[in-house]
Amino acid sequence: MNEITTYERLGGEEGLKALVDRFYDLMDQLPEAKTIRDLHAKDLKSSREKLFKFLSGFFGGPDLFVQQYGHPMLRRRHLPFQIGEDERDQWLLCMSQAIEELITDPELALQLRVNFARTADHMRNVGPES
Repeated sequence: MNEITTYERLGGEEGLKALVDRFYDLMDQLPEAKTIRDLHAKDLKSSREKLFKFLSGFFGGPDLFVQQYGHPMLRRRHLPFQIGEDERDQWLLCMSQAIEELITDPELALQLRVNFARTADHMRNVGPES
């Protein structure tokens, strides 16, 4: 029996794109996310595309990021940026709010929050226990 992927539970391409777009809209709008926003290019188009492609494969959909860029090597790709607890928390603030606004399945919302918290914490490269 095939298990339903997180990608499918999100609504496939359309649902995942909506989550990524809302995440970046919030990053662009929330004053509390200024530090993390300033780490990104002025135009977020490329960031939106890369996160969508990464999450597609990460959540069991088409492995778009790997096909275009190779292995994600997330931590290595983010080493040029100082990511501490504040940056992690700002990133999670935006993603948590996007999840709260768009994901109606409480089990899926919790799963996403846990996955994103684990990954965001792994991205820290400055500060305690980085």
